[in-house]
Amino acid sequence: MSLSEDLRSELAAIAPRKECDRLAELSGLFHSAGSVHLRGRGEVAVHVDVASTAVARRVFSLLRSFGVPSEIRTYQQRAFDGATRYQLHVAGDEHALQVLHEAGVLSARLTPLAGPPRRVVARPCCRGAYVRGALLGGGSLSGPRSPHLEARSAEPEGADFLARLAAEEGLQLRVADRGRHAIAYAKGAETIAGLLALAGAGRAVLVFEESAVMSATRSRANRLANADHANLVRTSRAAHTQLRAVEQLRRSGELAKLPPRLQEVAELRERHPTLPLRELALKCRPPATKAAVHRRLQKLQQIAAI
Repeated sequence: MSLSEDLRSELAAIAPRKECDRLAELSGLFHSAGSVHLRGRGEVAVHVDVASTAVARRVFSLLRSFGVPSEIRTYQQRAFDGATRYQLHVAGDEHALQVLHEAGVLSARLTPLAGPPRRVVARPCCRGAYVRGALLGGGSLSGPRSPHLEARSAEPEGADFLARLAAEEGLQLRVADRGRHAIAYAKGAETIAGLLALAGAGRAVLVFEESAVMSATRSRANRLANADHANLVRTSRAAHTQLRAVEQLRRSGELAKLPPRLQEVAELRERHPTLPLRELALKCRPPATKAAVHRRLQKLQQIAAI
């Protein structure tokens, strides 16, 4: 399962006991995935279009808790491999419209609202429930290498409202208008974790953070492995150049004329062609430093003009 599917499954399993939280969650769901249809003669119907059975059942359960009947229908999406979508149809009877008005989905004149009135999200628990509904209806999560969380809204005003709501909890969301819809989104891992925690997705926070730690660990291991490989390549090339210098000096007879310390390091390099400088220095008599051995080998290369 993807992170988005895991998130929706976890959020759909949360069943708040307070009526104000259920109302706020319902509001977030309808503002992110709902649409209002005017049938004529003053009749109104409301649809909610969601991506999973778990979310569809959650919407059905929420509506039933307020005594609002609904019907679940399915259809095949034309794009994205023909994925199955779920629609909940709510007939616009007087009680259903009253509940949707209380949730801030419809105005007193039964016109759609871009965002709910303040009374719906006045409490911190209600703000968390509204965010949960928005993520259930139109949220997606990806990462952890390039973390990204977004919540869709039909209008830019709805995305702006969600960003303002998150800002009250110290979380900064950005808003983008995509033409057919708008989104409120975050890319920082800390902000994403904070928003998930606000919505009550504790397990998703842990999974996301664990994935981020694993990704960072793999990246660090790869960097170290690449650095070790680069060091080995550099050491091998340097040793090859040093061996060429020693061989050239030996053939020309110049090596026997050099000071004892230079002759010693030349013989050590010939006997131990792959040994790093630090270990080569320990074999000198008396033991030398890595820097001293490096200088002696460089001197050999200069004499040999390599």
